[in-house]
Amino acid sequence: MIDFSKFESISPYSDAEAVEALGKVAENPVLAGVSRYFFPDKEPDFLKQLLKQVKSIDDFQILVMSKVVEWVLKNTAHNFSYDGVANIDVTKGKFLALSNHRDIILDPAITQLVLYRNNIPMTEIAVGDNLITNPFIEYLIRSNRMIKVVRGISARELYLSSQILSEYIRLSITSGKSSIWLAQRQGRTKDGFDTTEQGLLKMLDMSGTSDFLANFRELNIIPMSISYEYEPCDVLKAREILISRTQKYVKADGEDLNSILTGIKQQKGNIHLNIGAPLTEEEIEAASLCDKNDRYQLIRHAVDIRVIEGYKLWKTNYIAYDIIGGEGKYAGQYTEEEYAAFVEYMEKQLSTVEPELDRNELRQIFLGIYANPIVSKEKLKAERESAE
Repeated sequence: MIDFSKFESISPYSDAEAVEALGKVAENPVLAGVSRYFFPDKEPDFLKQLLKQVKSIDDFQILVMSKVVEWVLKNTAHNFSYDGVANIDVTKGKFLALSNHRDIILDPAITQLVLYRNNIPMTEIAVGDNLITNPFIEYLIRSNRMIKVVRGISARELYLSSQILSEYIRLSITSGKSSIWLAQRQGRTKDGFDTTEQGLLKMLDMSGTSDFLANFRELNIIPMSISYEYEPCDVLKAREILISRTQKYVKADGEDLNSILTGIKQQKGNIHLNIGAPLTEEEIEAASLCDKNDRYQLIRHAVDIRVIEGYKLWKTNYIAYDIIGGEGKYAGQYTEEEYAAFVEYMEKQLSTVEPELDRNELRQIFLGIYANPIVSKEKLKAERESAE
């Protein structure tokens, strides 16, 4: 049996550790407010009583987390759909879910709910340690199968940390311990373009003990793509991009927590999760025959194709694209009323940002967040047509 004790600093809690940690959460006075928010029709101690029933991480995810995610979908989404579950073949062992990343908490949480609904073991989830702002948050996160990804450290420390993370991910999958959910890039997509970071693929390869083909084949990579009709934290993302154009963007105290809460509370319209086809041995083998950097580029491209294809477009995407282009290319995808409603929504969101920021530039960035998924799909289509 593989000893995972060397990964104690980053790994999720064991069942016993989770029960102990959640016992502390149950006694925290903050919990009553959380309970009233998610379960307003229940007694204030509803969550506390649920946590006292928890005897394992499975209990926590089923009794508590699934209920919270269901509440979010019921109260902040118009409709939730998903497809591609058949692409997960449990007989082939654990897998690495390599997903686009639009919301800090909801992307992996919604994925867990889909797995649970379909009787597929839930994954562990890689999360940046910048989100762990206090013991209360850490108790919840690590009890929810979350792997701590260390950030904000020196280059030397980052290299060592990446080695440990890479080894943990590989051993978890190959030993049958757990599947892993990992964002295709560090941090959320801010500009609407979903692309896999090459450095992330190199990190995954660091722990390989065989050749390139075997190293990536045994990870069983399954790309996933989640899309929201109304992008979580859209105006906050636009604001960050705009400020970053003229200066180094520095997060305010509590900004990550604010983004988490905004993502949860904001109305999201329709949501769709696509589970793509696993990377094939043929794709990995073709990449293995290339030079070192090119081989990662081919893996990246294979993941990106599935993410872009799986991304479901909404009326908001078509409207934003047509506003930028001004030619009404996709006018058949929406009504005049829907167009006007989106413009009104956009202007309301923009009005929440400090007035000294350039409104026209901010508006263009905001529109790009919604329009760029179409740009990605059109680019992919053009590439295929030119290759024929």
